[in-house]
This record gives sequence, structure tokens and C-alpha cells, in this order.
Amino acid sequence: MTNEETTKAADVAGQGAHVAPEKGTSKKVASKKKGAPKGRKTAKGAKPQKTAKPARKAPAPRAESKGAQILGMIRRPKGATLAELAKLTGWQNHSIRGFLSGTVGKKMGLSVESTKREDGERVYSLKK
Repeated sequence: MTNEETTKAADVAGQGAHVAPEKGTSKKVASKKKGAPKGRKTAKGAKPQKTAKPARKAPAPRAESKGAQILGMIRRPKGATLAELAKLTGWQNHSIRGFLSGTVGKKMGLSVESTKREDGERVYSLKK
């Protein structure tokens, strides 16, 4: 076979085997449960109303809890040091600071005052 004959044979060669078309993407979407409530619809251009939640103060901890013991110590006129609070509760220092900041300060809405004594010890007390 010459070069010319091979090109003619290639030009005349039959088509390849038929291949199945590529599969389309799956349209799996979470479906709503029968009888599920539908979302509220607003009028065109109307802004959805926001419901204001009343401010809630966290209730005082139980009397026998460690949190109540900490509150009792920092309510003293001289306050309480971090070492005293750690000895009382058995908690680590970062846990005590987190309780004072998060639970007492933010959830209960009480103002915790932190001061350093002359010996370098930090004292926590409630602001009046």
C-alpha cells in the first residue's frame, strides 16, 4: 500500500461505534413532607416584620452549685482572688474567667470588676 491508498482508506473508514449519550445531572432535591406548613408570603414591596424578643435575664444558679458559691465570694466587700475561686470550685483559671465573663457578665447582666492588688494578685468583685 502506498501513502495515497492509506489516506483514501482513512477517508472512507466507517464511523465508530455508537456511544450512549452522557448522563444528565441528577435533580435530587429535598422534597417537602406532605401537609408541611408553607412559608408566609408577604405583599410585594412590603418588608417582613421582625418580632422583638423580650430581654431575658438568666436565673440565679442553685444555692448549692459552684456558680452560686462563686457569686457569694465575689459579692463580699473585698471580693475574691482567682486562686481562692479555683480552690473553692476545683475549676481551672480559664474556666472561672469564662464563667465570670459569660454567665455572670453577659447572661445575668451583672457587672464584674477586676482589679490588681499591690502584690499582683487579681481580685474579682461585683460593681455596685
